[in-house]
Formats: sequence, C-alpha cells, structure tokens
Amino acid sequence: MASSSSRPSHRSVFDAAYVRAEFETAGISPHFIPLIWKYVLQNPRCADLDGVPSLPAAAYALLRNKFRPTTSTLTAAAESKDRTTTKLLIRLQNGESVEAVIMRYDSRLGKYDGKTRPGGVRSTLCVSSQVGCKMGCRFCATGTMGFKSNLTSGEIVEQMVHASRYSQIRNIVFMGMGEPLNNYTALVEAIQVLTASPFQISPKRVTVSTVGIIHSINKFNNDLPNINLAVSLHAPDQDIRCHIMPAARAFPLAKLMNALQSYQSVSKQTIFIEYIMLDGVNDQEEHAHQLCKLLETFKVVVNLIPFNPIGSSSNFKTSSEQNVKKFQKVLRGIYGIRTTVRQEMGQDIAGACGQLVVSLPDERSAGGATLLSDIEDLRL
Repeated sequence: MASSSSRPSHRSVFDAAYVRAEFETAGISPHFIPLIWKYVLQNPRCADLDGVPSLPAAAYALLRNKFRPTTSTLTAAAESKDRTTTKLLIRLQNGESVEAVIMRYDSRLGKYDGKTRPGGVRSTLCVSSQVGCKMGCRFCATGTMGFKSNLTSGEIVEQMVHASRYSQIRNIVFMGMGEPLNNYTALVEAIQVLTASPFQISPKRVTVSTVGIIHSINKFNNDLPNINLAVSLHAPDQDIRCHIMPAARAFPLAKLMNALQSYQSVSKQTIFIEYIMLDGVNDQEEHAHQLCKLLETFKVVVNLIPFNPIGSSSNFKTSSEQNVKKFQKVLRGIYGIRTTVRQEMGQDIAGACGQLVVSLPDERSAGGATLLSDIEDLRL
C-alpha cells in the first residue's frame, strides 16, 4: 500500500467519482458539481474555488480542504507557423509531463458534393491518457519512453480546460500519449464528464484510438455508447503486426477482428482503421488487397497515415507518395472502401502523428499528435 506521503494532498475537482463521493458523504447535492466545473472552465487561471457562486457553506469548506481547480499546470505552448496547430506541455501533480495538441481545420477550404463547404474554423483536441505507453510500437516515439503512469480522469479532463484558453474545442480524439483502453476506468469517467455539462461535447465528436485491447473493446459500447472507436491496425496480417507492434502478440489479429465484428453488430458504428504507411514493410499493393479482404465484412473508414521519422533511431522510412496513392486506389477503386490520407499538421513544432514524446528535464518537447484529416468530415 502506498504511504500517505505519496498521495496527493488535493485532488482535481474534475476527478468526478471522487468529488461525487465526497459530496455525498458530506450530504451536499451533486447537482452543484457542474456549476463548479463551469466556473473553472470560465476562469482557468483561478487559484481556488472560493469564487464559485451559490454553493452551500459546507461545499466551500470541503473544496478548500480536498480539491484544487486543476492539479496540472500548463508550462509551455508552441504554435505552428501556419497557426493551425498549438502544442501544449502540461506538468502533472506527480512531476511528470504530457502533451495535448489543438488542431484547427477550416471547413471552408474543403468541398463536399462539388460545393464549397459551409462553416468556419473547427478545433480538435488530441489528448493523452497515460505518461508513456506499454505498447512499444516501433514506429511511435511515445513507445521509446516506456510506461510511467496512468492519468487520473481529472488530469485527462484538465487538458480540455487548458486547451480552452486557446480555442473553442469542438472535437476530442484520444490519440495522444498512451493506450487509452489500458487506462479504461479513467477514460470512461473523463468522457462522461466531457460529454456532460458544462463541456457538452457531442459523443459523436469523441474518438478513442486503441491498438486493440480486446477485453476493453468487448465492453466499450456498453460503457461509451455513440463514441467513435479507431483501431490502430497498421498491418494486414499478424506477422507484420507483431514485427512493428510487439504488443500485438497478446491480441491475435483473428481474435481482434472477431471482437470488432461483435462490437459493430451491436453498436452499428463505423470503425475507423488507422494504417501507418511504412516503406517496404506494409505499403505494397499486395498488402492493400490483404487489408481489404480483412475488412470486407465491416463498415469502416481507413485512414492512411504518412510515417513521421522519430529521429536517427528509427528503422523505418516514409512510404513514397506514389505508393500511398496506389494503396488508396486499391482500397477505394477496387473494393469501394472509404479511404483518406491523413493531413499532417504542426510538423514544424514536432506536432505530427507518432512523434509524441516529452523530453525532460529541459522542458522541450519533441513530439505531438495529429488526427484524421478532420474527424467530422469522415462522418459524411
């Protein structure tokens, strides 16, 4: 058992289960909790919770003794030259750091059905669920950190609070540091907070990415209905998958596909398939045909991801643009599978996919994350 000195003296007020339990014990109605969250969201730099209006006196004493508005601190923010991407470095209460990335997409720059799309700038927040990651994917910088700790649900939500200082967030993707389904309880609790008052993010605008943790996929729809599921498949067969994703040995491809089939038959949700393009490894036309046969009974959108070299230690190379186009042509043209190529954002601030890793103690970050071209467009 951990000693009392290793436990934080104050919890995040966004640790929903804990704050609800404390309110219940004190005989305070939980209906006040969203009001507290709204206050912090509107006053992200507040040092205490004494300014929350219209609470019972007992609530102020409880909040003062046990909670902080946020337990994490925004220590740095880097903006890309084109201003489409902002990368946030956030220090946690335990001294570790994580990154969150805001990506802005102007819907008016795209077309749908031959016409200019209506709307304007939409912001997506890519959040982290762990410090480091156990999965050890060989093409991902986060894997080089190893696993350090799980984030609490409050620390996950606080990334949204920090990001709200820079942009009005419309979409959330769990594609940052860590394997979200390996921090399942905190993930579920955080999403339940983010999709309720005062955040009110639509479940349809929340996407969780996983390498394929089968036992968590089996309960995903029950716990998180209407939330999008993205699967980091990255290979059309088990051998290649194990070569580039060592953790895949624990999740055989056949069993993973069975779990996804069961999930889709119940949820009726489109599954997003993420596929990183590695030169000579998984990017040949034969691999495209194999992938299509694997997915032929599913309703999916395949997102092809240009590989971002993560430094001199990388053993992989980026697929040529020609190979990416050929691969996409097989999926789209022959098999009719909707396929997109990920738009890379924030590369000049190391804010592109697969590079996310925090470099400490000098506070410089060597990574970030990116997303499907724009998550809303993939639902059309």
